[in-house]
Amino acid sequence: MSFPKSFLDELKGRVRVSEVVGRKVKLTRRGREFVGLSPFSNEKSPSFTVNDDKQFYHCFSSGEHGDIISFVEKTENLSFLEAVERLAAEAGMEMPKRDAHEMQREKEAATLIDVMEMAAQFFRQKLQEGAGAEARAYLERRGMKGKTLEDFGVGYAPGDDRSERMALMRYLKSRDVTLEQMAEAGLVIHGPDIAEPYDRFRNRVIFPIADARGRVIAFGGRALAADAKAKYLNSPDTPLFHKGRVLYNLHRARKAAHDEGTVVAVEGYMDVVGLAQGGIFHAVAPLGTALTEDQIGLLWRLAPEPILCFDGDKAGLRAAWRAVERVLPLLKPGHSLRFALLPEGKDPDDLVREEGSAAMRAVLDAARPLAEMVWEKEVAAGTWDTPERRAALETRIEAVIGMIGDQKVRGHYAEDLRGRIARMFGRGERRAGGQGGFARNSRPFGSGNSGGGRPWRGRRSFGPGQSFVPPVTPELRRSAIASGTGGGQGREGLLLLTVLNHPELLENYAEEFSSVEIRTPALDRLRNEIIDIAALHAPLEREALKNHLLNRDLADIARRLEAGTAFAGDRHAWPDAPPDEAEAGFLHTLARHRRAIGLEAELKAAERVLAEEMTEENYARFRAIQEQLERSELADGLG
Repeated sequence: MSFPKSFLDELKGRVRVSEVVGRKVKLTRRGREFVGLSPFSNEKSPSFTVNDDKQFYHCFSSGEHGDIISFVEKTENLSFLEAVERLAAEAGMEMPKRDAHEMQREKEAATLIDVMEMAAQFFRQKLQEGAGAEARAYLERRGMKGKTLEDFGVGYAPGDDRSERMALMRYLKSRDVTLEQMAEAGLVIHGPDIAEPYDRFRNRVIFPIADARGRVIAFGGRALAADAKAKYLNSPDTPLFHKGRVLYNLHRARKAAHDEGTVVAVEGYMDVVGLAQGGIFHAVAPLGTALTEDQIGLLWRLAPEPILCFDGDKAGLRAAWRAVERVLPLLKPGHSLRFALLPEGKDPDDLVREEGSAAMRAVLDAARPLAEMVWEKEVAAGTWDTPERRAALETRIEAVIGMIGDQKVRGHYAEDLRGRIARMFGRGERRAGGQGGFARNSRPFGSGNSGGGRPWRGRRSFGPGQSFVPPVTPELRRSAIASGTGGGQGREGLLLLTVLNHPELLENYAEEFSSVEIRTPALDRLRNEIIDIAALHAPLEREALKNHLLNRDLADIARRLEAGTAFAGDRHAWPDAPPDEAEAGFLHTLARHRRAIGLEAELKAAERVLAEEMTEENYARFRAIQEQLERSELADGLG
């Protein structure tokens, strides 16, 4: 029986994991978690953890992990339904009533699963008989060994003459399968305009397609006849199978992908089977279509940065470009794609068969990040040798950036791609398409003016991957920055207060100030208004800025920042601070804030990965980031 997600979520919310586990394990609180001796192994030192906030347990000694339902299942030898019933009774919840239509659908699906397994047995049997000689010869030429064929359940569908075109139909009919069931499972061609029903798959090598549980739900067939209309043929969509939501070999690749730390998506069945033949087991394949959103989601459940493997020719590059366009709107912190391009004219199974698995692993190890492929895709689209053409490239890049849905990821891509444009067009540290009116001071920090002019000492902006900040001074060590007080909102307020009292900072750090994430709505509104004012009035003086804010009804927010006591020890933020000190404090606050936001994003990404697959490795990564965020100090990565 399936349950509504809302019912299971409420059940888990009502019953704490520590309460259920505590009946069988003596638990001791340790910070946010509980620890105890594992109920799944005989151990002397506790390696079993329970987290009520995240609603799961994890055993490092045995690898067992799950939620309250799976714990009751495993420790009390109950079925899923029985475990849910017991916990629902404990929580005082009524079990949801089963829908009659749902029950009928489940019954029909179970019947079709049986039909598909019968068909798989038939195809496997035919491969070993005399009729399968041509198919066996083809597989032998492709280097396929018996053990590999057995592992993947490879079979053969008999040929096209009249006596064989209904061979599967006759076999299933002898097993009491109706013609309607065969048609619903996609195994026969049947309908009012068909004079005589016949098998869908004929004279083809057959590859069973399984769901995530390993049950056969469809088939793919590779034609043996050179003049076949379609080289590859898949089952049609059925109640069991939707080709855009399934990956070939998903159930087998799961453990190998975990062990390897990634998963490889190749183009077809033979590529997957050929890689397995060479000892590369973490490969899957879409089913004759470009990757869909659902399939990208499946890949991300296996690994945060899957590798897409394409031929190195023009067709392979076009397929890579399509994947780039499909994934950009789906990107989220910690999740992306990498791209491995094969030598031209080589399929993965060709490369493994001819040069060995080491050659294929070298291709995978050289996989390129998505950002690099995005850049190459846009640059390859034209020639950028005139001002107008360069402007067109910038327009294309901005359109690509706009396709990215996640705000944090979009910001980092904007920084990366605009930096590439600047370097390509020889602009040094100048921004491409940046805030109007803000010039870059390219002198390094501390170069200063030695004459009688303004003693402001600017520096170039952060480039991709850079996080330069000045050395920590005694004044900074005594400030709220060093103590880490106030959390994210405190850092945001400190940044705003520093800029309010030292608006000259914006002549050199407008981009950093405009792009950093401000989560407090009132402070974000104030920040945006300051940027707009500074763009129209450069250089901007402190009193002039405050007058502009007063005219725009934002002076109250600024006054509250100045009247508060939270930043009393942050001398750099106040008007009497020397310019060097104000700059140093601003940069340290900015870097600390960026680091905290980055760690929070990493933590959320690690948490999602852990929720999808609670492995020891995923849990260890989650805890490491969590502890890093909790223990974050000024010196952590700030210079």
